[in-house]
Amino acid sequence: MIGSLTGQVAGLNLLQGKWVVTLVVQGVGWELQVGQRCGQSLIPGSTAQLFTHLQIREEQPVLYGFSTVEERDLFRQLIRVNGVGPQLALALLDTLTPADLVQAIVTGNTALLSQTPGIGAKTAQRLSLELRQPLQQWQGALPVPTLPPSLQEEVTLTLGALGYTTAEISHALAQLAQDQECQPSTDVELWIRKAIRLLSSA
Repeated sequence: MIGSLTGQVAGLNLLQGKWVVTLVVQGVGWELQVGQRCGQSLIPGSTAQLFTHLQIREEQPVLYGFSTVEERDLFRQLIRVNGVGPQLALALLDTLTPADLVQAIVTGNTALLSQTPGIGAKTAQRLSLELRQPLQQWQGALPVPTLPPSLQEEVTLTLGALGYTTAEISHALAQLAQDQECQPSTDVELWIRKAIRLLSSA
């Protein structure tokens, strides 16, 4: 199995809404599908290492590329979930960083997950239900908000309506999890007020 490829970025194209990079390795051009975030970080003519996942399909095999091992391994976890194919998995990784995505799944923050294009409430719930346990080890030292799921969802939706991005919301919740006033509280207005203050000062 091909674990990674290192070569020169010969081309980067957006084909039918999919980012495809051509990586020349020892004279052989490999085409890899990558996420938008990964694609935008690649510079034509430069040398890059991409960690890979080979997806066998009936039409033709597809090679996916990722900037880090963590992204590649998380992608493999995501596509195990029923209803989550490679394109939705890439969309999730484009919307949230691996750490933020894992935290959202482990804490059951379906509102944050649902902000990814193509991810509805049911799919978000399925992601959390099926991957919560397998991804516990990814959590590491990340602080986990103790806000109950219903209130956590209300905080996420309110901040999203105010124009904050999914990444900003996730980081704010993680930081507030260490706040001595927020930690024991289930007062949604307190969490929202503190989150806005935190995000406004960033």
